[in-house]
Amino acid sequence: MTKAYDVVIVGGGIFGCYAALWLAKHGKRIALIEKEKALFTKASVVNQARLHSGYHYPRSIATAVMSDENKARFTSEHREFINFSFEKYYAIDRYGSFTDARQFERFCDFIDIKCEKVDNHPLFNFSQLDALYLTEEYSFDPILIANHYRSAVQSCNNIHLYESHQVLVAEKQKSTWVIQVEDLQGSEVRCFETPAVINATYCASNAINALFGFDSIPLMHEISEMVFIHSPQFRDIGLTVMDGPFASLMPYGKSGLLSLSSVAYTHHKVSYDDLPAFDCQSKNANCRPEFTSNCNDCMAKPVSAKNKMMAQIRQYLSDMVELHYFSSFYTIKSKLKANAIDDGRPTEIAVLGKNPDFYCLFAGKINSIYEIEKTMIL
Repeated sequence: MTKAYDVVIVGGGIFGCYAALWLAKHGKRIALIEKEKALFTKASVVNQARLHSGYHYPRSIATAVMSDENKARFTSEHREFINFSFEKYYAIDRYGSFTDARQFERFCDFIDIKCEKVDNHPLFNFSQLDALYLTEEYSFDPILIANHYRSAVQSCNNIHLYESHQVLVAEKQKSTWVIQVEDLQGSEVRCFETPAVINATYCASNAINALFGFDSIPLMHEISEMVFIHSPQFRDIGLTVMDGPFASLMPYGKSGLLSLSSVAYTHHKVSYDDLPAFDCQSKNANCRPEFTSNCNDCMAKPVSAKNKMMAQIRQYLSDMVELHYFSSFYTIKSKLKANAIDDGRPTEIAVLGKNPDFYCLFAGKINSIYEIEKTMIL
């Protein structure tokens, strides 16, 4: 039996879920397909939980402006999941930042975001810092947001959720897609028919594009580790050292933990192939370039770089700051190859096919989910 839907969305992270809810609100009947056992199990929760205001991208004005444009609305609609009550500092390394203090000040002034220079603070090591700035940046709680969107999707009558399902075959028949989808738990194959498909799978973008007969987008992929620590002195403080091979430490939403990432040590393995191909996949038959598994459940995941990350961030902190390791989460992060130069993370929605429609939604930062509303045709 073939089931008919107005839109089929592949990928159940924040962007796929938001697209499903927005389209359902406008009367569309949606099939949301997620190959993991639950929504929000990978990159949507394994991240630093920074609600970007633009500071992070002094070499990509477009990403900075998009982040700041969407921040007010995202904050308003997700207030109960956002940590507003901490001090956030950005700093310039004394020896190796790509952006110097004057450039950072001009950049902040240009996009009109808070940037107050701080000349003295007991928790920071100024012998390693060229400049320190008090800024305004918040942290969202990925776990609370995940629970919110899971509940919203599951309670929406217009959305039919298919977890633990993968797309096997897609064929174009006149003005519709006919899609075969396999239940990974029971091996049952379902058949869907739809005039529109949205590919919101992030690191699997090119695998899904290929199934529908479309070209790859130029991506690179990294197996990344997010470290979580706690600190009695730094619990309500965040620090990001700009702009180069440095590190960032900030509250992970409302969890009481701090997320720690490092440009030099967070990314363990890199793939420049269209699909995320890594040598560790030879040790795990369930993880393939076209069908990646969850790194956290994999025995072949990289050895933690937690000690290197903590040593790196300690350079910028005074001796009174204690850092205690709690845990690490791993995931595959993907980005457009073109943004390797300016470190930008734009959200791009490409219309690859019409009648039937096919959208490739490559996600950027979480507060750019609203870009979906500008592109999707109701």
